Amino acid sequence: MKRIVTVQDISCLGKCSLTVALPIISAMGTEAVILPTAVLSTHTMFKGFTCKDLSDQIDPIAEHWAKEGFTFDAIYTGYLASTPQINQMIDFFERFGKNCLKVVDPAMGDNGKLYPAFDVAFAREMAKLCAKADIVLPNLTEACFMLDLPYSETPTKEFVYDVLKKMTDLGAKKALLTGVGFDEEHLGVVGYDAETGTYFEYFNEKVPAKYHGTGDIFSSCVVGALMAGKTLEEASAIAADFTSESIRVTLADKGEHWYGVHFEEVIPALVKRMEQ
Repeated sequence: MKRIVTVQDISCLGKCSLTVALPIISAMGTEAVILPTAVLSTHTMFKGFTCKDLSDQIDPIAEHWAKEGFTFDAIYTGYLASTPQINQMIDFFERFGKNCLKVVDPAMGDNGKLYPAFDVAFAREMAKLCAKADIVLPNLTEACFMLDLPYSETPTKEFVYDVLKKMTDLGAKKALLTGVGFDEEHLGVVGYDAETGTYFEYFNEKVPAKYHGTGDIFSSCVVGALMAGKTLEEASAIAADFTSESIRVTLADKGEHWYGVHFEEVIPALVKRMEQ
């Protein structure tokens, strides 16, 4: 069985970060090792959440793993709580990443704005981590901040293709832009493979709702599919469909789970698709 380590926060309630990465990757047939960057009582859409930074635990955990001789088939980073943690991940890549896939989801903003905890200087440092990755999975907001480009709510295909090319120019071999659409009816992912110079696109019908954590769900599903031997294009389609269906299921439920999507209900269909 393949083993990955995913590095991001634990929001104890909220369906994002490690609480979605662990079940999704495990369900897809890969051992998921976790390296938490912080522990939050809830995700940041709630008011009054607690947060414990775990920067002081990252290096000792890595040191212990190295002494035990553990290796990984992939390293997948998500939400990093500070600039020092970015530097810790660059060191982690050097230590554990020589013979494994390195995937970075630079989770730091959306809708043209960085999250409140981050600034432009943080985005520039995140670009340095992306340069060390094999695959990067930003949304358009995150890519624009890292590349110092103006954000557009209605990007053209030419602009998106240029952003992807510039992301790989940083150093990554492949890049995906998530949450991209070229019309009012569809939303999806556009990818670029710098090794072959080829682009690809995959879209779903746009669902009239937005939920916290869907980016984490998409990225975790991509990594799980890659570990199962899928190409990046195949993995992107699987992840886009899984994320879209999770939103649809949640939208149909008028209950109280406004803080995240019902991805759990769609996992059986995901497992069945992976068996095909």
